[in-house]
Parts: sequence; structure tokens; C-alpha cells
Amino acid sequence: MTRVLVSADMEGVTGVTCPDDVEPGTASWERMRPLFTGDVNAVVDGLLAGGADDVLVNDAHYTQRNLLLEALDPRARLLTGRHKPLGMMAGIELADAVVFLGYHTGAGQQGVLSHTYLGTGPTGFRIDGEPADEGRMNALIAEEHGVPVVLVTGDDLTCRAAGTWAPDALVVAVKECVSRYAAVCLPPARSAELLRARAAEAASRLLRHPVRRTRADAADPARRRGAPDRSHRFELDFHAPHLAAAVLAVPTVEANGPRGIAFTAADATTAARTFKVCTTVAGAAMEDHFG
Repeated sequence: MTRVLVSADMEGVTGVTCPDDVEPGTASWERMRPLFTGDVNAVVDGLLAGGADDVLVNDAHYTQRNLLLEALDPRARLLTGRHKPLGMMAGIELADAVVFLGYHTGAGQQGVLSHTYLGTGPTGFRIDGEPADEGRMNALIAEEHGVPVVLVTGDDLTCRAAGTWAPDALVVAVKECVSRYAAVCLPPARSAELLRARAAEAASRLLRHPVRRTRADAADPARRRGAPDRSHRFELDFHAPHLAAAVLAVPTVEANGPRGIAFTAADATTAARTFKVCTTVAGAAMEDHFG
């Protein structure tokens, strides 16, 4: 059985261009939820047409309750809700491949709704000295579990960035970045056509070059399929010193300049969990008017 995880973020989906489009509770968010679900359905349809047997969709955006279950392709399953140990990558443990859907570029980079975890606050993010975003971080987690990233969707700049952290993945650009809050967008019908075709190709490729593992391999990181065991250094820059100061309360975190922090973790999964703690603390330290 070939199982595919779809890690579904919202900023990079069809039609989304402004903060209200992805802010739960707004009228724009309600309008974009069907478009989000439409992108997911197109990918699910393509994956199954290409030979995948099982597709688990992880709603990975913000409150993680954005996709419309009642409109989801009935052949897929939906992981919805918060407080999942692996967050955006929950479900990777038993997957044979992963799709990054609706992804975006990182803090301080060009791209539609570019950010890293927090919409404001972080101005730069690096992993092992390289410019990073959520995609690079999640790709390292996938690699650690021996799972290939087979498809990345988002704006054109996200697709370009994916070439540096998932060079073997297929990509689909559903919009072209004009600025952080503007894009040339494809209508949903055209996006769906591209997404379906690329997803089918990705699944077909996977079947031609399968990656096999047992449930024991998935449960025990020490038995990963040839995945590298190495530490990672994460660096995060903020727009103001007080955010870095607040994050220094997190164990293993050290100062990295007046507005930056850094830490080293033994593996990508631990690094990503520590990073989530750091951004949560930084978010709580922000003031309404001064940030």
C-alpha cells in the first residue's frame, strides 16, 4: 500500500493574497476555505489517479481547522485540530511520501504572505547557515523519517525555493508573486487542472521508485531508511530586541546578536519542536501597538 501525506498550509493556495484571507473568523477566510479545499481535492484526485492507495490530509494552517470536511474528496482522510506532536508534519510516521500544499516563502523573503510561523516579529530564519522557511524545516523532518517530498505547491517564489530543499519534487505555482500582498492568480479551475496532473505524475513516479519501510522503522527513528543522523543549528532574527530576550528563557537557546537567537539540536524533529516553542514565546511577548 502506498500512503501519501498532504501537509496543507493556506497562504500558498489559489487566490489567497492578504492576511484576512487566512485569518480564521474573517469573511475573506470563509470565502477562501472552499478554494483551499479545492486545491486539496485536486491533489488528492491526482495522487489516487497516479496510483496512491491512501491519502491523509493534515490541515496545517494556524488553528488547523480550515478545510471543509463536508466538501473533502471522500476517498481522503482529514487530520484536523491543534496540538499534534509533529504539527505540520503530523502523519509523516506512516507515510511513503509527502506533499507540501499551499506553502509559502519565509520571514524576510519575497513572496505572497511570506512569514515563518508568526506573521510579524521574525525578520530572518536560517538552518545550518542557509536561508530557511517552513518548507526547508519540514523537508528535514521528512528526510529524517526517510520520506521523500514529491510535490510542492504555492506561489512561483515558493516553487523556486523548493528547488534548494526538495530538488527532486515536482512543483505547481498557482500564482505569481507581485508583492507580499498581491499576486497574479489562476482561476480555481485552472489551478485544479495543474494540481491534479502534477499530483498524478508525482504518485506515478513514486510507484516506479518505491521507498519501502516497516511500521517498526516508522516508530523507531534509529531504524530510519538511510536518513542522515546529524544535528542542526537554527537561527532566528526578530524585529525588536525584547522578543529575542523573551525567547532566551527557552532551554538551549542562546543570544545571536541584539535581535537574534540561535540553538543547536541533535536532530531535525527536536529542532523543529524547539523552534515552535521559541515562536510561541515570542508571540506571547508582543505588544499590541509596538509589536
